[in-house]
Amino acid sequence: MKYIVQKEMILIDFLLQETSQKRNTIKKLLKYQNVYVDGHVETYYAYTLQKGQVIEIQNKKSDMDLEILYEDKELIVINKPCGLLSEKTQSENQKTAYYIVKQYLSKKKENIFLVHRLDQYTSGVLMFVKTKKLYDLLTHDWNHYVKVRGYIAIVEGKLKKPKGTIESYLAESKTQKVYITSKDKGKKAITHYQQIKSNSKYTMLEIHLDTGRKNQIRVHLSSLHHPIIGDSKYGSVTNPLKRLGLHAHEFMFIHPITHKEMRFVAKTPDSFNKLLKKY
Repeated sequence: MKYIVQKEMILIDFLLQETSQKRNTIKKLLKYQNVYVDGHVETYYAYTLQKGQVIEIQNKKSDMDLEILYEDKELIVINKPCGLLSEKTQSENQKTAYYIVKQYLSKKKENIFLVHRLDQYTSGVLMFVKTKKLYDLLTHDWNHYVKVRGYIAIVEGKLKKPKGTIESYLAESKTQKVYITSKDKGKKAITHYQQIKSNSKYTMLEIHLDTGRKNQIRVHLSSLHHPIIGDSKYGSVTNPLKRLGLHAHEFMFIHPITHKEMRFVAKTPDSFNKLLKKY
């Protein structure tokens, strides 16, 4: 999480003001070198900040062994690994992001509410909230508050159009496969894509969503005849990374109570970039 200093002030006062973290938590962040000022580690709580400086809180590992991108008294954001379910299913209850974070928060006597999901084999930014009030506000008008849902995808082949928008209507079959259908039978889905880089076999895309339908990105890219690597369900015939080539790298919403812009970024997996350097 990055912050811009608006006026001269002491570092710990700035962090208390901007993060809503407790003083002891901030002191621990400083002690363990998780706070950066203009790119350098700063551990002194009384360091004087100047207007325009950039403060960054580095990602940290918790005792639940999931990367925490951000946490305060109202929400917690993690970098969900590929393969971990967001929530329980009929066959799995405990090996889920929800369950792991719930156990972590229960030790602090804090609640947890799931406000959005990622597919099991999609990694990246996943947010939970801790208060019923924030949960109700967000879920009541999700599309009003959520401004950015960004993904990085690696697809097979090279697209003819390096930039475009896919708009269609999606429905789900009895076998839980999503497909494109007519307006009267499906829900509207809009996906924007832009090429980042490519090689002779694969293309890396940045994706932004206007809607959040199940398997939306996977279905839409498959409809262009460029399925996501590792996605045999939607037509991929290659799996060079031994995982689905889809990562939720950016999420931004306007806090419905404080009206602050909250932006979270999960670094693109190194394996994605290494693959594009090959061939």
